[in-house]
Amino acid sequence: MRKRAAVLCGVSVVVAGSFTALPADASTPRTADATQAAKLTWKSCGTTNYPTLQCASLKVPLDHHHPHGRQITLALSRVPHTAKKSQGPLLVNPGGPGGSGLTLAGFVAGSLPKAVAAQYDVIGFDPRGVGKSKPALDCKPGYFNPVRPDSVPSTPAIEKANLKRAKSFAQACGKKYADVLPYINTVQAVRDMDSIRAALGAKKINYFGYSYGTYLGAVYAKLFPERVRRLVLDSIVDPTGVWYDDNLAQDYAFNDRHRAFLAWVAKYDSTYKLGTDPEKIEAKWYAMRAALAKKPAGGKVGASELEDTFIPGGYYNGYWPYLAEAFAAYVNDKNSDPLVEAYENFAAVDASGDNGYSIYTSVQCRDADWPRDWSQWRNDNWTVYEKAPFMTWNNAWYNAPCAFWPTNSLRPVNVANTKLPPALLFQATDDAATPYEGGVTVHRLLRGSSLVVEQGGGNHGITLSGNACLDKYLAAYLTDGTVPRGGGEADAVCDTLPDPEPLSSASASARGSTLHGMLGFRG
Repeated sequence: MRKRAAVLCGVSVVVAGSFTALPADASTPRTADATQAAKLTWKSCGTTNYPTLQCASLKVPLDHHHPHGRQITLALSRVPHTAKKSQGPLLVNPGGPGGSGLTLAGFVAGSLPKAVAAQYDVIGFDPRGVGKSKPALDCKPGYFNPVRPDSVPSTPAIEKANLKRAKSFAQACGKKYADVLPYINTVQAVRDMDSIRAALGAKKINYFGYSYGTYLGAVYAKLFPERVRRLVLDSIVDPTGVWYDDNLAQDYAFNDRHRAFLAWVAKYDSTYKLGTDPEKIEAKWYAMRAALAKKPAGGKVGASELEDTFIPGGYYNGYWPYLAEAFAAYVNDKNSDPLVEAYENFAAVDASGDNGYSIYTSVQCRDADWPRDWSQWRNDNWTVYEKAPFMTWNNAWYNAPCAFWPTNSLRPVNVANTKLPPALLFQATDDAATPYEGGVTVHRLLRGSSLVVEQGGGNHGITLSGNACLDKYLAAYLTDGTVPRGGGEADAVCDTLPDPEPLSSASASARGSTLHGMLGFRG
């Protein structure tokens, strides 16, 4: 859901029952077939990893309510089916908002069993404003350049500095993209997906989304239920909390996940020599944070950048050995070089990250109401911080431009649906970015859906990451629509994979690290 810019996963707080069936922007969906006669021209754009990848572009209306008005361009990719009989297009999305899906098509096609992938045209796309789609938004290049103010507003001066940054970003977006921002939102992106379907000549699509991509898929299914053939949602956004409540819920979950990392460090005291008591190790981590707030490592890693560096560990435990080595080197050897390297690998923001964050804010700030009174943010986040200090204020400032956003807001879509074929949902019990309750909620809202749970899993994005039990259910569903039926909160349960070992013993799963690089952080 929330997407870290580096890789780049509410007034009125939105709560269950507060949304209407569809926002005004989503009413009376137009059929893309009537307005979209474009033919796609596919050209080879293969890479070393994905040699069969093809690319195309598609013109779509900036405003789908005015289909003959200004047009924008979507960048598409595909891996064509090779079986004699095709099951049609399988659209894939990595989340965000703001994630590029072009290479995800190659990854999904290459990671599914060959016999399954061969039956689909796997279609990736850069949503409007993202990556190779045009225009691609970049509101304020260098917004995340180090060293930023400390995220924790422990003094009025620090709070003022962070507020000034957030306001400046919102103002920059409004000044640079005033004509575009009203149309950067989930509902317009969903209508783009239906334009893709029409251009492909398909009556129905299959869809596979991770993280925010689950909300995108659920909204598509709400607006166009008759055009959904199969629907796979992995690591599921709680649609009743978009977006202010969902971000507060993340803070508790990420704090728990950070503590799981610290407990893992304690388990390997012989390697990291930081002690065997997780609470004492946690104290060392916060002491490191306090030291970096006074003297940033390498002139790059201050307190906020340290949080940025360790947040990815909440998304994927394959990063834990690298983070632990950097932590230990700083504490034990006074060596900050590994920490700077970890920051550059996991948190430093490049131009694509600036673009991803611009879309993240544009979509989330437009999709739903956010508090416009900063005192509500201040009170809510200090309350959460008391129990969950790890990411709370970092997350607050990441989303703070929404308090000053130049467009008005839409109302969230009620994704409850009784008109779909069986959908297949995947959720880890300890996922921090999209906490478990989101999967349970969507399972309830999508009648006839099946929920597969990874028990004890804390990674975000769990299929095609090396868990054969989960992938078995995915392959069966994509083969012939088979879903498990358990009758309880979950229809099937898979054990999680073991946590990684220190780098000297084993390395992270290649498939898992590839996927999580594509999903990004806060994605």
